[in-house]
Amino acid sequence: MSLSVDISCALGGFTLHAAFEAPDGVTVLFGRSGSGKTSVVKAIAGLLAPDEGRIVLNERVLFDGANKVKLPVHRRRLGYVFQDSRLFPHLTVRDNLCYAARVSGRGSPSPGHVGELLGISHLLDRRTHALSGGEAQRVAIGRALLSEPDMLLMDEPLASLDGPRKAEILPYLETLRRETGISILYVTHNMAEVARLATHIVLIDDGRVIRSGAPDEVLTDPEVVRLLGIRDAGAVLFARVAAPPEDGLSTLSISGGRLFLPAVDAPVGAALRVRILAQDVILSRARPEGLSALNILPVRVLAVRRGEGPGVIVQLLAGDDRLLARITRRSADALGIAAGTECYAVMKSVAVSQTDIAVGLQSGI
Repeated sequence: MSLSVDISCALGGFTLHAAFEAPDGVTVLFGRSGSGKTSVVKAIAGLLAPDEGRIVLNERVLFDGANKVKLPVHRRRLGYVFQDSRLFPHLTVRDNLCYAARVSGRGSPSPGHVGELLGISHLLDRRTHALSGGEAQRVAIGRALLSEPDMLLMDEPLASLDGPRKAEILPYLETLRRETGISILYVTHNMAEVARLATHIVLIDDGRVIRSGAPDEVLTDPEVVRLLGIRDAGAVLFARVAAPPEDGLSTLSISGGRLFLPAVDAPVGAALRVRILAQDVILSRARPEGLSALNILPVRVLAVRRGEGPGVIVQLLAGDDRLLARITRRSADALGIAAGTECYAVMKSVAVSQTDIAVGLQSGI
């Protein structure tokens, strides 16, 4: 399943021009609030008419301005999950789940597997007013799935949830992709969600796509750190569990060596994605001794980006993986950090939280 978008639209004083390809997997449309992300999703869903352009989903033309093609919403075969759940308050969870299936005529009238997948089977007879925010969003996702769409459009589905509720629902989204194989276009301005879920990233700023590609490439590009936000800058590493947990730590294998991180509930051999923030990486020209930090990787400097402030962003290569380090300009000068420099990246094990580790999602899976 693939989505091709190339559209233009004047929205008041704002001009949207978005062109990108969303391959099979989880494509995350990322950008600041007001950058045009939701307008793009509405255009794909048929809720907003572009002035010109073309939208094609798996060789089905949804919109073609030149040839006057504009499929109505109900014929686009898309499941839309909004920021708020938009459940019907007069219906039970079961009736909400089955509504889209009845209307579309394509989906299953039974919430059985979807209910189990999203952990909401025990809620089927409840009224929606008795649900927590996280439960309501899982019901909304289930309702979209039961219409058997060709693709899910998820417009900041966790934006209205607090931290604990976000942490509760993220594993369900990861399971959803693994178990159903459905392609997802996921909109967010939260970098933690990008790192956990994305198999492809589209960066949008001021209504234009400025970069797209695999997360391990896009997130470690020093030139896009401005858009990502300096405090959220970091890398996504693809790893496998190398050994069972011991004294509270799991041993992970990456292309550049081993990582020791807080114990992960996953079997040996399981695929993981690990987010490492640039601010949690320090550099040393010689292999350090006598440190409490357990993670020491030999790296080579690929690029150095110097901003106007006291800090610099250093792009590193560890094996086949790319990392970012955020250090001071003074340290970079003192260590002679430049493209081609061989050095060591040092990371504390406890700097990586459980919310920065995703199980079962490798690149492109």
